Amino acid sequence: MADGTKAVVDTSTADAAADEAALAAAIDRLAVAKDAPGRARADAEAGATGSEDPASEDPVSGDTPEDSEDSEDGEDGEDGESSAAPEDSVAEETSEITAPLSVQEIRAELTADAPRKKPAPTAAPAPAKRLPTDPQPTFDPRDTATLPRTLPAPQRRSGDKIGHRYRLEECISESETFSSWRAVDEKLRRAVGVHLMASGHQRARKVLAAAKSAALLGDPRFVQVLDAVQEGELVYVVREWLPHSSDLARLLANGPMEPHEAYQMVRQVADAVAAAHRRGQAHLRLTPRCVLRTDSGQYRINGIAVDAALRGLPAEDSAEDPQRSDTRAIGALLFAALTHRWPYPEDRYDLQGLPRGLQNASPDQVRAGVHKGLSELAARALFDHPPHHAEPITTPEELVRAIAQLPRIRQPEPELPAFPTPPRHNTHALPTAPNPTRVADATVAPLPASSRPAAARRTRRRLRRVVKATAWTVALGAIGVASWQFVDNLRHTGGAVASPLPSVSSAAPSATHPTPHAPVPIAVKDVQSYTAPGTPSEGSDSPAKAVDGDPNTVWQTQWYVDQFGPKPPARRAGTGLMIDLGSQQTVSSVTVQFAGEHTAELRVPGTGAAARPMQSKPEDFTVIGKKSGTTVEYALDNPVTTRYLLIWLTALPKNSEGNFQGGVAEVKVSG
Repeated sequence: MADGTKAVVDTSTADAAADEAALAAAIDRLAVAKDAPGRARADAEAGATGSEDPASEDPVSGDTPEDSEDSEDGEDGEDGESSAAPEDSVAEETSEITAPLSVQEIRAELTADAPRKKPAPTAAPAPAKRLPTDPQPTFDPRDTATLPRTLPAPQRRSGDKIGHRYRLEECISESETFSSWRAVDEKLRRAVGVHLMASGHQRARKVLAAAKSAALLGDPRFVQVLDAVQEGELVYVVREWLPHSSDLARLLANGPMEPHEAYQMVRQVADAVAAAHRRGQAHLRLTPRCVLRTDSGQYRINGIAVDAALRGLPAEDSAEDPQRSDTRAIGALLFAALTHRWPYPEDRYDLQGLPRGLQNASPDQVRAGVHKGLSELAARALFDHPPHHAEPITTPEELVRAIAQLPRIRQPEPELPAFPTPPRHNTHALPTAPNPTRVADATVAPLPASSRPAAARRTRRRLRRVVKATAWTVALGAIGVASWQFVDNLRHTGGAVASPLPSVSSAAPSATHPTPHAPVPIAVKDVQSYTAPGTPSEGSDSPAKAVDGDPNTVWQTQWYVDQFGPKPPARRAGTGLMIDLGSQQTVSSVTVQFAGEHTAELRVPGTGAAARPMQSKPEDFTVIGKKSGTTVEYALDNPVTTRYLLIWLTALPKNSEGNFQGGVAEVKVSG
C-alpha cells in the first residue's frame, strides 16, 4: 500500500481452483492411458461442437493451470515444482543408459549415422479443445543424434585414478574418440583393462548399453566386462585383463598356423560366437586383435558388442545381418591363419592383403600345402559365392556343424633334435706337417685313371673300420646296460642273493651292494596353496592342515563343475600345494594322503623358478613323479636336492553334491 501497510489477499479461492484443475488433469491422463482410441474420438467430437477449454488458451506452451500459476508466482524458476519434469527426464535417461540391448537394437544404434527422423504429426481435427497434458520438452534428451558426433578422447596420464579405484598404468592404444589403458584395481588388487570416452560423445550411450549387455553374457570364453560407469564428463568401461595371452595378430607375425592349431582356433571361436548368438548377442567387429590365446591353449574373445560401439561398424558390414557378419569374420580369421594373408585388398593387422584378382580364391589357391578341409571351410564362411559352387555358410551355428563334420586333424609329432654329422677326415690326404700357407693349385691335373681303384679300396677299408667301431660301441653299450640292470636287481634283492655266495669277502658286498639307510624325516617349514599366475588362489586359509601331523584335518580346494583339464569346459589345468623345506634338502621320498581318489604330480622348480616359485608357471617345474590313489608314495630312485616341492593336483574326486573337490590330509617328506 502507499502508506506502507501490507495488503492481505485471500488465496483460498485460487488454491481450490488449482487443486480442482490438477485433479481433473490426473483423471484425464488416466483415461487417456486406458483408452487411447476413445481419446481420439473425444477430440474429434469436441472439435465438431466447437467447445473450448480454459486450459488450452495457449496451445504453444501446453501448460496446465498449476503450471501457469507457478510461472506467475516465480518467473526465475525458483519454485521446485517447475523443475520436476526435467529431473524425471534425466532419471529416465540414466535408467535407459544401463539397459541391455538386443542384437537388432545395437545394430540399429550403430548404423544410425544421420539424425533420427521423428514421425510427422497427424493433423488435428480442430485446435479448439485440448486435454490438459504435462509440459513436453522441445527435444528428446535420449536422442543421441543431438549429441556431437566426435569428441576428443579424455586426456589422462599414468598414475591417474578413475572412479577412486582404478589406477591407470599404461596406455595401450588411443584414437580420436577413446583410449584404452592397462590399469590396476586397487580394491581387488588385480590388473584390469579400461576404455575411456567423453560422456558427451554421440556413441557414449551405445558404449554403456553394449557393455551392460556383454556383462550379462557371463560366458568364460569371452573376456568379461567388469564395470561400465558414466561419471561426470567421463564414460569408462572396465574389462578383465589377461596378462599371459597373445592375440591372433601377434601369433601370425612369424607365419601361418599349423593345421591342428588353426582347427583348434576356429572351433573354439565358432563355438563361443554361436553360444552368444543363441543368447541374443553379437560381436559385430571380430578381428585378429580380439582373439586371444592363453598359455593353456584356450582361445578367448575380447570386445563383444563393446568394440563395435566404440569404433563403429565397418562400411561394408553396416547393412549386413549380424549372424552373417560374425560368420564372415570367423572365415577371415581362418583364411589369415592358413595363408598368412589378409583376405581383402588392404594390408591389415601386419598381414599383406590379396591382389584384386584373388578376391574369391580359396586358401589352397593362395598358398600351397594348405589343409583341404580347412580351406573349403574358410571359403564357405567368407564368400557369398564360394569356389567350386560350394554352399556358403551364413550363421555361426552352421559353421559349428560344418567343423564337427571335418575329419580329425592330428597334432603334429614333436620334431627330434638334429644331430650334426661328424666331419670326415681324410688322413691320407693330410700333409705330414702343418703348412698354413699351402693353397690348392688350380692348374694341377686330375688323378690318372690308374689311381682311382686304389682310392676306392681305401674308402671301402675306412667304411669297414667305421662299421666295426660302431658295432663294438653298440656291444659295449648293451653290456653296460645289462650290467646296470643286474646290479639294480641285486640292490633290491640283496639279502636273498647274497646268501648263496659264501666265498665273497665281507668287504665286497659293502662296496657292491650298499646297505640302504632308513629314511630320515624332513621338517616342513612352510606350506602355501599354489595356482597358476593369473588365476584366483583357493584354500589359502588352511594349507597348514596338510602338514600338521593330524590326518583328520584336511586342506580342501574349491569345488568345480568340470574336472581339471587343458581344454574347455575345464576352467583350469590344476591346483596344488607349495612345500617349503626352509633350505636345500636331499629328498628321496614324499608320501601324500588325500581325501579321496586323486591324481597328482610331484614337481620340483627349474632353474628359473627356484628363486620365485610362487610367481612361476606350472610349466617352469619339472615332473619327477605322477600317481593316483588315496595314499601315494613318490619314491625317487635318484634323490633330488631342492628346497621347494609342488604337489600338483590334476584330477579331483566328486563331493556329496556332485561337484569336483579335492583335499590333502597329510604330507610327509623324507631324505
